[in-house]
Amino acid sequence: MPIFQESNGIAIKFFIQKDLSTELQAELCETITALGGRVEAKVPRQGFVLIQPNSNEGDRLKLCWESPDRPDRHFVPYTYVEACKISGMLLKQIFVENGEAIKFHIDSSIANINARAALSARIMHSGGDPSASAQTARVILADPNTEIFQHLVKSYQGVPGKYVESYLWVKKCVEKGAVVYTPLVYKNPGGRRPGEERTQFTEEDEEHLCNWIAAKIPYKETGGRTGNRLYQQLCDMATDPEYAWVTRHTWQSWRERYKKNSQRLDTLIQAIVEQKKPTLGEKGQYGYVRKPEEKPKRSRRRKDDGSNAGPTNDDDFLQAGPSHQLAMAMHISLATQDGHPHAGMPVSPPVPVELYQQGHPHLHNLPPHVNPIQATADGPVGLRVGQDNVVVVRKSPAEEEMEDEEPEWEVKVGHEPPPAWAAKRKAGEDPIENGKRPRVNEETHSRTASGGIQSNGPVLHVVDRSILDIALEFRFTVDEVQEYYDRCGAMDRTRARFKKMREVLTALPDDSDNPA
Repeated sequence: MPIFQESNGIAIKFFIQKDLSTELQAELCETITALGGRVEAKVPRQGFVLIQPNSNEGDRLKLCWESPDRPDRHFVPYTYVEACKISGMLLKQIFVENGEAIKFHIDSSIANINARAALSARIMHSGGDPSASAQTARVILADPNTEIFQHLVKSYQGVPGKYVESYLWVKKCVEKGAVVYTPLVYKNPGGRRPGEERTQFTEEDEEHLCNWIAAKIPYKETGGRTGNRLYQQLCDMATDPEYAWVTRHTWQSWRERYKKNSQRLDTLIQAIVEQKKPTLGEKGQYGYVRKPEEKPKRSRRRKDDGSNAGPTNDDDFLQAGPSHQLAMAMHISLATQDGHPHAGMPVSPPVPVELYQQGHPHLHNLPPHVNPIQATADGPVGLRVGQDNVVVVRKSPAEEEMEDEEPEWEVKVGHEPPPAWAAKRKAGEDPIENGKRPRVNEETHSRTASGGIQSNGPVLHVVDRSILDIALEFRFTVDEVQEYYDRCGAMDRTRARFKKMREVLTALPDDSDNPA
């Protein structure tokens, strides 16, 4: 249906100001007719009078023909026709009150000239008057993103019939087709105002409160009676006629009433519950008790002998006897002269001879020939069986790299005389000074009949100083420390591990006090 036709099909009447240009009047007539309207030669009883704002003829027409007796006769700028065409509907004259245009004032906080012009046109197209001053205007439009807006709100919030609105408010009203002013919302300042009577809690209030708590949380052990949720939901029921009493107090006041009188009110709630006997977890309740989850029991593995595999984690040594968990042997397969593997021959790392002679409990199977000062290598040495059943000990690559950092020996250059160390060595003297040991790539050790290794020269160690220190400090075998370190690869974790093991073993009761 054309936008300039009423619902019953009757065309809307228009009157055009006569002193407008002929071209403009012809264009307006064409547009009005195309949109279903009709142009009249005289001012109609009801319809639209198209004028040019702030012109003498326009003011004359308004003065002559504007009357409260003709509320359906509207005076609008001639651009109204184009605005209706753009919006696709007939713009309602909503900014009219008691037959008169509502006066607007556009504040200077809206500084953009084009925005001010568009705002004025939109107000006039909907029947308003945007030319009023701030004192005479009913609605003051301002930019809400400025401090001026808040200042205007505080200045006029106490003036009846005067409103401060955002410039966006006009567009919202036009889209809704009605004028809805933004209400003023007062914040609760808290406490009691001067001269204001405090609302006292009555016995009826407490009875209502106890019935509510009994219905929602019948059993106190479930908890939740002092939570905010219980009382916020209570005040949310204010729209229900049966809960109209909740408006006497805020939800904070209902909560405080229970908190400060919980012992006395719990007795009343318990009496209500015993009378109604609700089932725990019944519909409408919340916060009922949740059964605590059982902690999984840790299974303890016990072994009858030491033939089973070793521990799988760091705490398993607490679940079995120390004799089973501390027996960690490291076996090194030695190669025979022809390259075939020799039977798994246990080789124990070297330890200080003083501990061996003192009867260290874990070092009873180690040969008494190792100097602890020499235990500074980074890894195990390589062993092989040479001629005459002699074990040849070969230094590790890490050891050779460390010794390469020592100052190099001087060498003979050209026809120069040989260096001093060569002359001393030729004469049989010891060329080593400052207590340095000779660089030896291979040393021989004869294997005794009992399977041990007897040293024939300087001994090259199997484990480094840190592992040896841990074994000596906490009284465990070097094999045990070496095996755990190979698994975890962290020296600080290895140290903490054996420190913890020693503390647990020390805390065990002495069996000698209670002989079997």
